[in-house]
Amino acid sequence: MRFADVRKMKDSTFKRFVRLEDFDEHLALHRLDCLASHGKLDLLDYTRERLAAIPAGAVRPTPLINGHDLIAAGYTPGPRFAEILAAVEDAQLEGTIATRDEAMGFAESNFPVSA
Repeated sequence: MRFADVRKMKDSTFKRFVRLEDFDEHLALHRLDCLASHGKLDLLDYTRERLAAIPAGAVRPTPLINGHDLIAAGYTPGPRFAEILAAVEDAQLEGTIATRDEAMGFAESNFPVSA
């Protein structure tokens, strides 16, 4: 993820981008880089505005489900859990799901339990 792509990022990608460790330092470095090269701060301003428009807690929301929920639904523990939980988190960050039931429905419809 790079500042050059910030205008094209889906909500989920943008939220993951801004929750990088020490993101304030990334902003500061990007600002200095821009000032030292072309002087344009439009992407920095865009990032700050977009970030400010996101409600508190929406960048790093509490996960709607976890591995225990998947096990209870009949999934077999393994590497697939990471894929399922990442997809559920993407949907949550995009705002397409907001409840545990919606998250389980999303997981079950997109990642059917193997028979």
